[in-house]
Amino acid sequence: MNILYKISGWIAGNLTLIIVAVTALALWQPASFTWISIAAITPLLAIVMFGMGLTMKPADFGPIFTRPKEIIIGELAQFIIMPMLAWLLCYLLKLPTELALGMILVGCCPGGTASNVMCYLAKGDVPLSIAMTTVSTLLAPIVTPALVLLLTGKEIHVDVFGMFISIVQVVILPVSIGFIINHFFGKYTRRIVPLMPMISALAVMAIIGVVVSCNQVKILQCSLIVAVAVILHNTLGLVLGYLLGKCARLSKPKSAAISIEVGMQNAGLATSLATIHFAMYPMAAVPGALFSIWHNLSGSIAASIFRKGNKS
Repeated sequence: MNILYKISGWIAGNLTLIIVAVTALALWQPASFTWISIAAITPLLAIVMFGMGLTMKPADFGPIFTRPKEIIIGELAQFIIMPMLAWLLCYLLKLPTELALGMILVGCCPGGTASNVMCYLAKGDVPLSIAMTTVSTLLAPIVTPALVLLLTGKEIHVDVFGMFISIVQVVILPVSIGFIINHFFGKYTRRIVPLMPMISALAVMAIIGVVVSCNQVKILQCSLIVAVAVILHNTLGLVLGYLLGKCARLSKPKSAAISIEVGMQNAGLATSLATIHFAMYPMAAVPGALFSIWHNLSGSIAASIFRKGNKS
């Protein structure tokens, strides 16, 4: 078991490099992942969200009630800055419909679980980060479909109720089950939790691999514009999230938490929603896959910068 713990820790510590390697393999040897069905993306994401639930405790909900101002600021930033940035970048870069849809899906999703790890590395306010992730995840079944409809509804048919059900099934239910199991069977789950970074990383790698391999030709044709859009979206989210925290006169650790939470999206959910509800636009899943790669790298860089700033 100790060997598995060490492997899990190594994978978590080198996740960015591993994901980059997986992406390169999927681009140049797509057969390495085409044996995985696109339909597998949804259960794979559910495994990641179940792992998130296993790490949650009742105490994680404390800041939601004791620090409402910070939570409200963070959630408004999450669901205003990122969707509007996505829409603006699509307009300015004149992205094709499929890629624009994918960008907007990423922008409208809740914060990603990796943000909590990056916040810890940044010496940010980890309880605030966890609380923000929890709240944005709980709000996602209603807010994400509504925002997607608002930003794309005139050009693309959006099944709001279908997206609501999908987010409940792939996010809320796995997280809830994981939370309940951890609450009542904590002495058993303590042995499993250290392995979840490895299991979640394998699931994320499979999601990215299958999306990239299935869209290899189109990605190579438009890789530059997608990369520019994803990098700008994530970077501006990190910067604006931090500036908002400082404008609200929050401390550096709290501002760092908001920055990382806003900039790091649950891109896996965006990819899943694209494959389930917008199968006629296969490239819509690509921005989410590429965002998953980039935000791990940018999150690590941001954490290093914030860590130095929070020491001063």
